[in-house]
Amino acid sequence: MTRTLLVIDVQNDYFPGGHLPLWQPEETEARIVDAIGAARARGDKVVLVQHVSPEAEGLFAAGSQGGQIRPAILAAAGDAPVVTKAHADAFQETDLKTHLGGTSELFICGMMTQNCVIFTALSELAHGLTIKVIGDLCAAPSEIVHLIALNGLESKGYVVGTDALGPAQAS
Repeated sequence: MTRTLLVIDVQNDYFPGGHLPLWQPEETEARIVDAIGAARARGDKVVLVQHVSPEAEGLFAAGSQGGQIRPAILAAAGDAPVVTKAHADAFQETDLKTHLGGTSELFICGMMTQNCVIFTALSELAHGLTIKVIGDLCAAPSEIVHLIALNGLESKGYVVGTDALGPAQAS
């Protein structure tokens, strides 16, 4: 059984100084960095997603500093592939599926719980995969928005904690 950790949109625009700072982005990023390290130690696949806007300026503008994936995420992920997207659903009009070959369980985390995380988790294009959203590795514009989004996903059995990933394998 192959597992993949999908890390969605941990980009500068969601942090202080960016176009749309989220609730607790630094804390969420630190937990995601740890989860990436543990996933790699277990031999799980890691795939990063980067939202790129066609606009010349603003949120996730192509080539902008705000649109860049956070350096700590890139460092933790090593040579993990980066899928670029223009829609909330990371499967929609992307090559994500090609990076998931052999994956049976897809663990989703990242930004924004109520938008890109939900639309990716519920995507019709994810058919055949067991999808789990790691609730404590996601962030939204506010705590209440985050919790409402997780509640909706939890009612359908999609939400798990970081512990669902399991421990890193001993070397």
